Amino acid sequence: MAEIVLDKVTKRYGDTVAVADFSLRIADGEFVILVGPSGSGKSTVLNMIAGLEDITEGELRIDGERVNERAPRDRDIAMIFQSYALYPHMTVAQNIGFPLKLARMDRAAIEEKVEHAARLLGLTPYLDRKPSQLSGGQRQRVAMGRAIVRSPRAFLMDEPLSNLDAKLRVQMRTTISRLQKDLGTTTVYVTHDQVEAMTLGDRIVIMRDGVVQQVGTPQQLYDHPRNLFVAGFIGSPPMNFLSGELTIDGIRTPLGMIPLGSRMPRNALEPRRVIVGIRPEAFEDAELVRGREPGAFYTGTVDILESLGAEKIAFFDLGAAETARSEHLEALSRDRGTQDMAESVQLAARIDPRSAAAEGRPLKVWFSPESLHLFDPDSGASLTERPDRTSGRVAG
Repeated sequence: MAEIVLDKVTKRYGDTVAVADFSLRIADGEFVILVGPSGSGKSTVLNMIAGLEDITEGELRIDGERVNERAPRDRDIAMIFQSYALYPHMTVAQNIGFPLKLARMDRAAIEEKVEHAARLLGLTPYLDRKPSQLSGGQRQRVAMGRAIVRSPRAFLMDEPLSNLDAKLRVQMRTTISRLQKDLGTTTVYVTHDQVEAMTLGDRIVIMRDGVVQQVGTPQQLYDHPRNLFVAGFIGSPPMNFLSGELTIDGIRTPLGMIPLGSRMPRNALEPRRVIVGIRPEAFEDAELVRGREPGAFYTGTVDILESLGAEKIAFFDLGAAETARSEHLEALSRDRGTQDMAESVQLAARIDPRSAAAEGRPLKVWFSPESLHLFDPDSGASLTERPDRTSGRVAG
């Protein structure tokens, strides 16, 4: 196990900066996720930790030792890739034990370590099979077993689940999470899937264009996004973004005039343009909220209704409402491939399955002003004040 420190690490390819001034301290035994859209630099960071990419500037330390110039084999780190990279002519046991064979470990010790890894991964019944006789999830577990037997100081995982179907990904997420907790090995995991990031990591690093946007626990990123990009990247369905105007009296939005909550800035002497963010799960059918704290309401005609059993998602077409515009929102749309799809402003509300909502019929929904997030359209920075955890006060 190891502490990994990246101190102002930069990677350049000629005039192109792939990673800029990346600083992060990964604690011994911590599970850290690097997440972001394609081209954000997350795999480049992983490859620099592994020694597969040279560091242009900055310093990488493992357990306090500078390792910038060390070869990958001298860093005592195991990598697990998207590709299983198994030897087709070898059995599962031989694939798992191959690194130990290369290290000239004696046969009895190899067998002991292979059996231990197989038990951890539920592979004991398959030790005599060839990779062609295994499912995709089983092959990925064999690749993980090959890394485990080395007892490395850290695991580096580069999108290991992206080749699996949706059901297998859920199963493998559980396997990886349990395994990491059992082994207590420092793990750095790269993914473009925010659901994987939210369910697996102790902390998440969100990257965009080679720059760290925010680092925090899954709940911190969800509750207190630092900017528009983080707010839109985390959450499924994604956060609703609406144009708005901040005044002393409240926020003027397509949903109506909304009073300022306790977390809203109160130094607006003059009206200013803002982007209002509100998550779909902040809404509820007004008929089902009796007894809750006072809030705001919006009534609209349900355009599309998705019934998912445990919940319903109602989509409202806000028609001619002004679209929230920002370069940061455009970047999110490009990543999702939705930049040419928006014909009108849409609002998504995740509501209780008991709701009588129906397509083509009016629905009144409730939401609390405390659930709103405000952002500067130009910088993308959050304007919403964060609660001070230690005193209960509001911190800027």
